[in-house]
Amino acid sequence: MAKYKSGLAGIFLDEHKLVKAVAQVRENGFVKFDAISPFPVHGMEEAHGIRRSWIPYVTFIAGLVGLTSGLLLTWWTSAVDWPLNVGGKPFFSLPAFIPVMFELTILFAALSSVGALFYACGIPRIDPPIIDPDLTSHKFAIFIPSDDQNYDEKKIETLLRSLGATEVRKAQH
Repeated sequence: MAKYKSGLAGIFLDEHKLVKAVAQVRENGFVKFDAISPFPVHGMEEAHGIRRSWIPYVTFIAGLVGLTSGLLLTWWTSAVDWPLNVGGKPFFSLPAFIPVMFELTILFAALSSVGALFYACGIPRIDPPIIDPDLTSHKFAIFIPSDDQNYDEKKIETLLRSLGATEVRKAQH
């Protein structure tokens, strides 16, 4: 079972206030905080300081492995293991191999992307704690864990309320 952190969560009702609040929380020196939203919010990555994901690199490498696997599979079966002369076609006929190569490229890339995403997100989480059930529909939150630098509950509560949080509560994430 995953280990969850305790800390303070500020609940927001407006996504624009959330983006501004995330930038301010980051400027105040917090680095381990999370912004929770029921849908993607434009500008959140820049405000939070999120770097480019490593998942596209995994997808590209797996796609190349799939492409190479498709080429080797079709070459081996057609030219080495079971060479048949069909209508004078050469044993290594690249145009005939392209559909298999394409399909294996897509298969390897897609499955590796999903696997990498699950790994990066820590999925599956068994019975995760719930900060607020409305965070999945219309509310937003900033969660600052207790092990973050400069953690002081009074100062954080004052900061979150000054940034527009309608509610600040102790939570686990």
